[in-house]
Amino acid sequence: MRILTTVSRLLAGFVFIFSGFVKGVDPLGTAYKMEDYFIAYGIEWLMPASLVLAIILVTAEFLIGITLVFNLKIKWASWGLLLMMSFFTIVTFYDALENPVPDCGCFGDALTLTNWQTFYKNIFLMIPTIIVFIRRNRINQVLSWKAQGYITAGVAVLFVAFSYYNYQHLPMIDFRNWKVGNKMYLENPEPVKYYLTFRNKETGEEKEFLSPNYPYNDSAWMSKWEYVDKRVVDPNEFEGHELQILDSAGNDYTDNYIRNPDYQFILIAKDIEKANREDFEKIKPFAQKAGNDGYEFIALASGGNIYEYKEKIEAGFPFYQADEIVLKTMIRANPGLMLMKDGEVLAKWHNNDFPAYKEVKAEYIKESQNGNG
Repeated sequence: MRILTTVSRLLAGFVFIFSGFVKGVDPLGTAYKMEDYFIAYGIEWLMPASLVLAIILVTAEFLIGITLVFNLKIKWASWGLLLMMSFFTIVTFYDALENPVPDCGCFGDALTLTNWQTFYKNIFLMIPTIIVFIRRNRINQVLSWKAQGYITAGVAVLFVAFSYYNYQHLPMIDFRNWKVGNKMYLENPEPVKYYLTFRNKETGEEKEFLSPNYPYNDSAWMSKWEYVDKRVVDPNEFEGHELQILDSAGNDYTDNYIRNPDYQFILIAKDIEKANREDFEKIKPFAQKAGNDGYEFIALASGGNIYEYKEKIEAGFPFYQADEIVLKTMIRANPGLMLMKDGEVLAKWHNNDFPAYKEVKAEYIKESQNGNG
């Protein structure tokens, strides 16, 4: 029983550490997910507190994991574990039935599970949770109560600081499609394959054919067989993106920029009305120098009249519309700056870390003999 208790304690602890860490490294993303839940459950009045609640939640989750793994404050940890797992299990069961939020975000963007998978995961974790809770008074602890308290408090303070740092800058680890190094279009995609299943009307026999390699022009054969199902196989393993870049007239410029073979800078503001105007003023000299060197500099924005805002700040670079959710995915800043070339994300900067143009040019831009990349 002691071995079972130890295994249960470590299993639950490591899961909570992982879950807390991947959400703490991206607290703004966790806040966005909480906002989805607030909207789904009709408690939008909590929206202004989403970031604070997100940091509290992930810190509690990470702290429970640490105390379980390192055998600290086990009585408190076991109660926290039981209460949190009970709450999450109830919520995810409702999510699985009603699907108010498609992805619970229990592991941030690091690991995506369906609502039913999340519920089954929680049911499984309830087993070690109950074992630890029942055995909590029999788990021996080496350190004194006071020492455990100091360590627990220290971990909590450090993790809050860690989460806040990731909020004030960009996440130290980016789990999203738009992370540095990813290419946002597929150069030579292989053709998608479509497999069609037909059933013999007389015998019930089923046969699968790779389309169009089936006798569709044989009327005698088609009279005896009926279409049943289609299976699609995409060999490219490319998640792609959902970005759509539109001008004021609704013209689509997505491919112009995603497939631009040269260096280009994209200023991203998911909510232009809430963005700090000083950040736009700060980036204007950068944009001018990039333009002087022949590099594209554009702004993608949502949340208000972006063209009126452009005129107000006298921006010398073009503004385009894009979906707010996609902009949130591209960069965790409002605004943030991205450098791309030929569809590849080369670098990203939070508005608190906007660099000098000469630094970016020296580090990232390799010029050809004609002066352009």
